[in-house]
Amino acid sequence: MSNEEQNPYGAAQTAAVNPKRMRTVHLKQFKDAGQKFSMLTSYDAMTAQLFDAAGVEVLLVGDSAANVVMGRSTTLPITVEEMLVFAKSVVNGATRALVVVDLPFGSYEVSPQQAVETSVRVLKETGAQAVKLEGGAARAEHIRAVVAAGVPVMAHVGFTPQSEHAIGGYRVQGRGEAAEALRADALAVEEAGAFGVVMEMVPAEIAAQLESELTIPTIGIGAGAATTGQVLVWQDMLGLGSGRVPRFVKQYANLREVITEAVTAYRADVTAGTFPAAEHTFE
Repeated sequence: MSNEEQNPYGAAQTAAVNPKRMRTVHLKQFKDAGQKFSMLTSYDAMTAQLFDAAGVEVLLVGDSAANVVMGRSTTLPITVEEMLVFAKSVVNGATRALVVVDLPFGSYEVSPQQAVETSVRVLKETGAQAVKLEGGAARAEHIRAVVAAGVPVMAHVGFTPQSEHAIGGYRVQGRGEAAEALRADALAVEEAGAFGVVMEMVPAEIAAQLESELTIPTIGIGAGAATTGQVLVWQDMLGLGSGRVPRFVKQYANLREVITEAVTAYRADVTAGTFPAAEHTFE
């Protein structure tokens, strides 16, 4: 049996980290071993099962479901109840990956106590293993309280979509003098107990500096190649979108074209009366 057959998650990950169930401690082991890990969004059991079988280490039940699943223009309207449905579905499909759930806008900002209550509910009602919340130093006490309550927290700094109106739209964060504020945010969430931190749309040089300075893994999205992990919205990565593709996205397939061609062929067969044929019919 070849090495690839023995280890479907890739030869590069054979030595240090290949557990039966991925946990937060394993992500730290990736960083310490100089290895990389992958993270994709997922919102349902079918994609969770597919991504899990492909070896993706972390599945993020992102509030991006508001955009790519529910058709909303921002992530802001999605509710805790809606996130719970998506999270339960992902947990049902994943057997190995670490499942992390975004806390939606308005469900944690009011106080550390609110953050604890929402986080505990997410883990109790979905079976997920961790939550993610946006914000740096301003959310340090919230992170500290959630971690103290026994819920692992992934932080998110740089461009934070829930704050897009306050930030002034989708723009790179941490350039020039703003780099020190980004650094302070990253250090603050680590000190508060976050097990990892997403850095979104930040200069690659700054991300590389923080990856080397922090002891916890960093996960990049539009942050260059130096981070321990990388995350993408799966619909972006597989070419299902219809709008502009963000610069930081690499499309590994064009499923929009594949699906459109298949559905067009199906409709043509139905309207022509050639489907169902004899082989699709019971006697």
